[in-house]
Amino acid sequence: MFQFNSIEILDNQEIQNIKQRFQIIGNSPLLNHAIKVATQVAATDMSVLITGESGSGKESFSKIIHNQSHRKHGQFIAVNCGAIPEGTIDSELFGHEKGSFTGAYDARKGYFEVTDGGTIFLDEIGEMPIGTQARLLRVLENGEFIKVGSSKVLKTNVRVVAATNVDLMQAVEKGKFREDLYYRLSTVPIFVPPLRDRGEDLLLLFRKFASDFAENYRVQPIALNNEAKVLLLKYRFPGNIRQLKNLVEQISVLTTEEKIITANKLKEFLPSENNFLPALYKSPDSKDESLSEREILYKVLFDMKKDMNELKKLVHDILDNDSDSSQLKDKNKELFKSLEEPITALPTESKEADTQVLEIRPEPESSDLVVKDYVDNDFEEVQDVLHITEEESLSLEKKEKEMIIKALKKNNHKRKYAAKDLGISERTLYRKIKQYEIEE
Repeated sequence: MFQFNSIEILDNQEIQNIKQRFQIIGNSPLLNHAIKVATQVAATDMSVLITGESGSGKESFSKIIHNQSHRKHGQFIAVNCGAIPEGTIDSELFGHEKGSFTGAYDARKGYFEVTDGGTIFLDEIGEMPIGTQARLLRVLENGEFIKVGSSKVLKTNVRVVAATNVDLMQAVEKGKFREDLYYRLSTVPIFVPPLRDRGEDLLLLFRKFASDFAENYRVQPIALNNEAKVLLLKYRFPGNIRQLKNLVEQISVLTTEEKIITANKLKEFLPSENNFLPALYKSPDSKDESLSEREILYKVLFDMKKDMNELKKLVHDILDNDSDSSQLKDKNKELFKSLEEPITALPTESKEADTQVLEIRPEPESSDLVVKDYVDNDFEEVQDVLHITEEESLSLEKKEKEMIIKALKKNNHKRKYAAKDLGISERTLYRKIKQYEIEE
C-alpha cells in the first residue's frame, strides 16, 4: 500500500481552505484524514479507490483529487456505472464505430477518449459488468482501449478515480469483480466516514441545511433544542448526508409555527430504524450483505403464507370450541388440511451469491376462506383481520410509490437528481416508474 511519508503534511489552515472551496462541512478526525489523503495523492497520477456508504459524499473527494492535480485544466467527467445499462456501458465508456450495433448510425467518442488528459470518476464501480472490467483494466495498465465494433487500438492518458459503497473483496470472492482490477484500483484507498461516525459534524450540517432551505423557501430557519440535538446525534442515518438533507427540508417546509424543534417534534420526522425494510432471509453462512428484489419478494410471500396458516388455525380453534359449527368444519376440510403440513420453504442455492432463495409453493385453489351459511360475530372478526393484513401488505409498495413521486416533483421530473435523493441508481428508478405506472 502506498505511503505518504515523503509528502509534506497539510496544516489545519490548508485543510480549512479545501473544505471551504469544495463546500465540505465538518471537523471530525476521520473526515480530515480523508481530505489529507485526497490532497496528497492528487499530485500523483495514481488510481484511487474511494469507499464509503451511499450518501456520504464520495464524489466531493474525486473533485478534490482532480482540482488539486496537474490535470485540473483538463476535463472531469463523473460516470455512474450503476445507471448505465449493461448493453451500452462499453459504448458509453469507450465509444463505438458506425454500424457496430443496431442504432449505431454514427461513430461516437467514449468518455475515455473525451477526457484524454483529464480525470474520469467511476461511481458505483462494483456495478460494472465483468466484460467491461477487463476493458478498464487494459486502460489502467497500458492506456489502451478499443472502440466497440473496431479493431484499432487507441491511446488515452486518463486518470481513473473509482468509488463504491459495497465490499469489493466480497465481490471478488463471489466472482462478481476482477481481483486484478481491484488491486489496480486500490493503490491508494480513501475511506469517507459515515455521518454517524462524524460526531457533532451532524449538527453543523443540520444548521447549514436549515439556513439554505430557509433562504430558498423564504421562511425562518429551524433550530434544535438540547434534547432534540441529543436525539439527532443518536440516530444512525443509514442514508447519511443525503438523508439528513431531506429530513431538514421536510421539517423546514412542514413546520410553519414553532421553529425551535423539540425532541418530540423531531421524532415525528425521524423514520424508525427497525422498520425501514422487511427482514431479509439469509443463509447463516452467507457473507453477502445485499439481496435481490426477487429474494425479498420470496421472503414477503413466505411471511404472508405463515400468517395465513395462523389465521386458519384461529378459525379452526373457533370451530372446535363451538359445538354448533361442526357441520361447517366438516364441509371445509380442505381449508384446514394444510394445518397438518409444515410450511413449505425449500432453499435453493443461488448462482450469483451465497444466499438461499426460498421457493414458495402456492396454496391449492380450495384453500380460499369461504363462509356461506354460518356467519356469526367470530367470523366477521376474522374477515376484518384478513382485510387489515391485506392493507398492511400493500403499505410498503404505496409508501415507495409516494416517495418516488415526491422526489420526481421536487427535481422537476429529472430522474438523475431524483435517483440521487432516493439513494438508488437511475436504472432502478426507471424500472420503478414503469412498475408503478407513474406519469412523468
